Amino acid sequence: MSDSPEQVYDPGDVAVIGASCRLPGARSKERYWDNLVHGRESITFLAKEEIEVDETIVSNPFYVRAAGLVDGHDEFDPSVFGISDRTATLMTPEHRLFLESAWESLEDAGYDPERVTGEVGVYGANNPQTAARYSSPPDWASVGPEVMDRSLAWTPDTLTSNALYYMGLTGEAVTVTAVCAGFHYSVHLACQSLLLGQTDMAIAGSVIVRLPHRRGYLWEENRILSRDGHCRPFDAKGTGSVLASGVATVVLKPLAQAVADRDHVYAVVKGTAINNNGVSAMAYGLAQPERMSACIANAMEVGGVSPDTVSMYEANGFGLPMTDGLEVNAATMAFGKQTGTCSIGSVKGNIGHGGVVAGGAGSMKAILALHHRTLVPTINLTEVNEDLDFPSTPFVPQRELTEWEPECGVRRAGVTALGGGGYNAHLVFQEAPGLPGRAAEAVGTPRLAVLSALDDEALARQRERLRDRVTGDPGLRLDDICFSLAMGRKVMPRRWAAVVRSRAELIEVLSAASPGGLVAATGSAPQVDADAMRRNDRGLLPSGQDPQALFELAAAWVNGRPADFGSLYQGEDAHRVPLPTYPFQPRRFWRTDW
Repeated sequence: MSDSPEQVYDPGDVAVIGASCRLPGARSKERYWDNLVHGRESITFLAKEEIEVDETIVSNPFYVRAAGLVDGHDEFDPSVFGISDRTATLMTPEHRLFLESAWESLEDAGYDPERVTGEVGVYGANNPQTAARYSSPPDWASVGPEVMDRSLAWTPDTLTSNALYYMGLTGEAVTVTAVCAGFHYSVHLACQSLLLGQTDMAIAGSVIVRLPHRRGYLWEENRILSRDGHCRPFDAKGTGSVLASGVATVVLKPLAQAVADRDHVYAVVKGTAINNNGVSAMAYGLAQPERMSACIANAMEVGGVSPDTVSMYEANGFGLPMTDGLEVNAATMAFGKQTGTCSIGSVKGNIGHGGVVAGGAGSMKAILALHHRTLVPTINLTEVNEDLDFPSTPFVPQRELTEWEPECGVRRAGVTALGGGGYNAHLVFQEAPGLPGRAAEAVGTPRLAVLSALDDEALARQRERLRDRVTGDPGLRLDDICFSLAMGRKVMPRRWAAVVRSRAELIEVLSAASPGGLVAATGSAPQVDADAMRRNDRGLLPSGQDPQALFELAAAWVNGRPADFGSLYQGEDAHRVPLPTYPFQPRRFWRTDW
């Protein structure tokens, strides 16, 4: 890790430096944000013949053929992780989705797992029911190596240890069971470990795949599921939510260290708190406003955050008048008596209730809202429930897309998650701090852009996705792009490299089918005398910073020699920036026998 920067940051602040999600209607966080901005509802209404089960009740008038489905829930790319097809089939869909999401979030943060130093903790929650429905293994009499390997592939307990193992990391592995508050509990434990110095970096998240996947549910009056398959948070006609699947992960690091390491920061975790209702609830598992309020207030107190500086509140928001009322009451007690100062919303109107990943969906919304400085609408809210009495609370329902311009001058968001069994959890996020001043990028400096993949098809997709990203974001600096590619991606067998002097040159060589100039690719790179080149323990070094020296290094690397790309950025101010992650090439894996 780098030395701490001169600027002083709150020692309790934790930076979100990477993020990934796959949720109904969205295979990426970018698509998820686009859906939120445009107010899209991502619930699937199934035809009767699409229902995978429930033959005896699918014609019942109270059967609702709605679900929040996840595209590709039965697919996986095991080759990236060195996993056999046999093991991939034994792994539950949740294990596979969590592993891919953890990989994506780490790449999004700009880190190659093979070059990460220090302890990396992985904290995650999953739905134990998925393993049972996917089909648990038989009661083996043997506990030999093969049986152990098969068991560790699927058991809910090994969700996080499998991620550490298959990503090649070392650190803590904590699998959390806190039902619908699982994501929040994972982040809470990750932040504690980071602040205690037990880990240097952490991946926290949650995942749920509802099985059978393509099925609806039976509506029951005064329960949490919607009568018509639409969730209407805070609406007078709300009847509940819809069951959904998904995965969300974030990469965390102490803020001061993240700034020192030139990481990209999406947002800052200011405070976290968890508690349980225990015996104080009217009935086991029911929400208890006083305990929920104490949890929200504690998270703000831990972060030194005044309630009147929190201008976005992402509610649990089931869309059921009774539960919405309990939550608004609890949050009002925690925030105090100020009125009309905080936007309130719930993403369940868009994607339904994702159980253990519900808090991840809400947190991802808050993180992206802070990053884009934009408040997105709560959809399906047409008639605000007057019984909630919003005019006497601190909250105003967010019904339109608006720029986020808080009166207090700092953007902060609170996100609540509740779980059956009395679990309460709250996270307080803040916008990322401004970066220390940076010198303007030197014009015309030659840079080395590198990509690699397992095969030529994936490599071509990487070039295409990078080209689209660079073209679509004129604010990206060439030095940041090349630094992030060189240091933040695992090196794979099929390789491509180019020496470029500008963003325009990079876009040109990425676009050309047969680019000319200083471009090298596996199978067509020129042979160079790598044995004559300088080297250190990490690999070959360039003989200079001129284009020809960089190209010789590129050619040697493309032809299979290790290179120390970090040496190219010594004394420079390049930063990690989010770039397209590895283009997984998933295949269907489904267990049919043991």
